[in-house]
Amino acid sequence: MFGQISIPWNDRRLAAGGAALLVLALVVNGCAEPAPAPDLAERVPGSDRPRLLVLGTVQDGGLPHAGCACSHCERARNDRDDARLIASLAILLPNPREVHLIDATPDLRRQLDRARPHRPSSAAGLDRSPVDGVFLTHAHWGHYTGLGFFGFEAIHARGLPVHCSPTMAEFLALNGPWSQLVEFGNIQLLPFEIGRSIALGQGVSVGPIQVPHRDEYADTVGFVIEGPGRRVLYVPDTDSWPAWTPPLTEMIAGIDVAILDGTFYSADELPGRDVSSIGHPLITDTMDLLERLVRERGLSVYFTHLNHSNPALFAETPARREIESRGFEVLSESQQIPL
Repeated sequence: MFGQISIPWNDRRLAAGGAALLVLALVVNGCAEPAPAPDLAERVPGSDRPRLLVLGTVQDGGLPHAGCACSHCERARNDRDDARLIASLAILLPNPREVHLIDATPDLRRQLDRARPHRPSSAAGLDRSPVDGVFLTHAHWGHYTGLGFFGFEAIHARGLPVHCSPTMAEFLALNGPWSQLVEFGNIQLLPFEIGRSIALGQGVSVGPIQVPHRDEYADTVGFVIEGPGRRVLYVPDTDSWPAWTPPLTEMIAGIDVAILDGTFYSADELPGRDVSSIGHPLITDTMDLLERLVRERGLSVYFTHLNHSNPALFAETPARREIESRGFEVLSESQQIPL
């Protein structure tokens, strides 16, 4: 399915060239530098092999959702254990220990804290290279705006590799404030080719696939993350499955774990709005489509990117029990999936 491109990582501190406009960045660093995190990675089960770390599982507005006082959001405000961060993954490599993000969300600060134990830093204060690379799925607000934290006003990274589609690279390079990240050399844009995987080393590669979705600013991709033992499909945002060519059931051949768009459980979640017009598959439709593969082939399917209206957010709900009774799961934050 994929050819392979090997990307040299030892040039991550070289400044990226570019002719982008200089624009003030949006993110302000007003906090004191935190003390270094304790080195916990060696005590994490399975830390001797590549794996995924779940950094967030909800839609772009978060949970509690911005400006919402629904019962789900109020529950999350009153009990931090019920709060969720915006959907993102980290690819963890053990030797040498590296962290590669999939998507840079507005929750990036807390997500970097979650990843810190898995990547030692020699810095006593501010670590200007807290991750080794970023892979972007698309240009919707919750999936890329965390890049601002790598800019001049915050981390001030140097040459951070950012893997993205050519249209996404063009969008970032030509539009402020993201263009300043390029101009200042905080990030290095590395456009990929659909269908050709990027080798990270240690038996892990990341292969972009085209995904149908609302592409107002750039196109949308998902990723096949291949490790020594498993192949994982990650598609946090997509239109409904009939829009896929080839069909999802063909694309998923050879996949061991699928982490899929679970934004909405059912069509009646948002009173007054037509959920189908928003452009996401319903969890119930995904289960109908893939249940045979789950039961007969042993495919593992997790749902992520849940909207704050989704009744499957909480473990005790009938929606969650229905998902689990059919052999599916909702992705958990801080969950680890061996590759």
